[in-house]
Amino acid sequence: MLPQCDSPTAIQLLTANAMSHPLESLYLQSDLLRKEYDYEKAEYLEAVKRAPMNGDVAEGDCWYPIRLGNTSYNIANQLVVDVFFDGTQPEDTSSDFEPGKIVNFFSLENGQMRVLNFNCTVSRIQEFRMEIAVNNRNVLMALENLASRGNIGVLLGIDDYSYQVMQSSLRQVRERNDEDFVNLRGVLIGERQPAFRDNHFNTIPWLNASQNAAVSKVLNARETAIVHGPPGTGKTTTLVEAISETLKRETQVLVCAPSNAAVDWISEQLYRRGISVLRIGNPLRINDVMMECSYEYRYGNHPDYLELFSVRSSLREIKSRPKLGDKEHNQIRKLQHRETELEVKIREELFATSGVIACTLIGSAHHLMERRHFGTVFIDEAAQALEAACWTAILKADRVVFAGDHQQLPPTVKCKEADREGLEHTLMQKVVKNKPSCVTLLDVQYRMNRDIMEFSSRQFYHGQLKADPSVADRVVSPIDKPLMWVDTSRCDFGEQQSRSLSRSNHEEAKLLMKTLMDYVKLIGMEHLLREQVDFGIISPYKAQVRLLRKYMRNNKMLKPLRHQITINTVDGFQGQERDLILISMVRDNDSGNIGFLNDLRRMNVAITRAKMKLIVFGNAETMSKTKFYEKLVAYFQERGDFVTIQPDNSAESD
Repeated sequence: MLPQCDSPTAIQLLTANAMSHPLESLYLQSDLLRKEYDYEKAEYLEAVKRAPMNGDVAEGDCWYPIRLGNTSYNIANQLVVDVFFDGTQPEDTSSDFEPGKIVNFFSLENGQMRVLNFNCTVSRIQEFRMEIAVNNRNVLMALENLASRGNIGVLLGIDDYSYQVMQSSLRQVRERNDEDFVNLRGVLIGERQPAFRDNHFNTIPWLNASQNAAVSKVLNARETAIVHGPPGTGKTTTLVEAISETLKRETQVLVCAPSNAAVDWISEQLYRRGISVLRIGNPLRINDVMMECSYEYRYGNHPDYLELFSVRSSLREIKSRPKLGDKEHNQIRKLQHRETELEVKIREELFATSGVIACTLIGSAHHLMERRHFGTVFIDEAAQALEAACWTAILKADRVVFAGDHQQLPPTVKCKEADREGLEHTLMQKVVKNKPSCVTLLDVQYRMNRDIMEFSSRQFYHGQLKADPSVADRVVSPIDKPLMWVDTSRCDFGEQQSRSLSRSNHEEAKLLMKTLMDYVKLIGMEHLLREQVDFGIISPYKAQVRLLRKYMRNNKMLKPLRHQITINTVDGFQGQERDLILISMVRDNDSGNIGFLNDLRRMNVAITRAKMKLIVFGNAETMSKTKFYEKLVAYFQERGDFVTIQPDNSAESD
């Protein structure tokens, strides 16, 4: 049982003080961040306790037992060891292991478990095989020695570094007193009013009116501007143009996002736009497309690197000699001096020839970024970033541009108490609320049929969204409609709870598969294959996702379409889109208990992934006990097909 994250009286006092003294909110953030770290550490220790002394485990955060395989070097020239899950492989499991994640090895000897005191990093993962980067051959030898004497496993570790960086950033934000930063900080925490220039901006022909207005605000903002981009409204396109226009006025900008995937995405779009990008960060966390822009890749391909390599080789050779005299020491000093000269020269030229320096928010504290300052920092997906992480990047700039949508998924906060006290509330969200003059809403969306879009527009965007004519009436087939609710309220399906406390609904999963098969027969397999219609199957619960993936694997009729079908959680679909989306709501009970579906932003993400058709599976009576879902059910009854399944109509999935 994880310890409760209790809220001390100090938190309540800080919350009250923050209302009258905005700077106190930074102390509150620091305290809540510490709570989140303590909770994550307790969760980690709980995972350690759960690691089995007997039996096989292949879970999201733990593999046991494992077998060590071959060693090699990855693209970052790091030593990696192949790790295989060596137990009975389950039919399916959702893994939290992914490239760049910190992991720890543990051993079981004579019934005693010991977590090894060195951190390693996932380099690559494929089902039940991982490549894990170890620090050096000494670590590898120690690991091999333990493996030879007893059983070993691997589990997710804690990223202490990120917490340390964020706490340090909050201290710096509180303590800095130079005039420009004090003014910027004052605007962001609500003490001062934002200022704007009134310079003329030549509109960009391929942007719409709201997108051009956003670019103009970015260019004229003295402290901050916000590009609010609801689903499908071209936020990335707008941001790329805003950065491009800013680079006509500034020599270099910093571009950040909370995750490596988000940094890679915006960086790739900038690179395709012809802008020179220098990608800073752990190469293990940079995708293959952006590797050419990585600091390590460009460093190794610099014209002076060959000389640097030669100098380092000479140094190693001289230092390896058994006896060193004055001559050798003089050579070492000269070579070390030349080594430093070349390192500085290469580094500075790489930065000087790059218009965009791109990294995660935490990555902006990288040692390569020391003493570097920028006119503007752009933070993409800012509504998913913890406030402290944003401050880490803002410390390096004179002004900040946020881009994102605070009506979609928030940052992940595990500690419920820290969540309730405000850790989930992002800096972008606070500026949107307190300084609306900084915000430009992108109001034309290019993804969804208007009937799919309209409910989200009403509930989250004050009815301001408009569907572009190119997508407004788009459907999969002329005989098709864009909306359908499959109501299971008369079926008494019920819901199940897994060991991990996730939820599933077996009968609803079977019904979804049957409905999908019926739809394929109606539209025609040949048409779906020829037009490459893609499908997304979404559930808020990992247990239901695992179940649906199992049914999909065993379904022979849908086999030709499998490469066009993706099954994942709502979080896994953030930023993505599909022609047709099917949502399994799972919850089915008389009390109307819907758990974390009460986070309505999660449902906003789910329903706005669909371009041409949206099908929702769920107990309408259970869902309608919550006001938002009552409106959603009524909307489907008004605009789409509402099909109530009778108990004898629910069929087994093939």
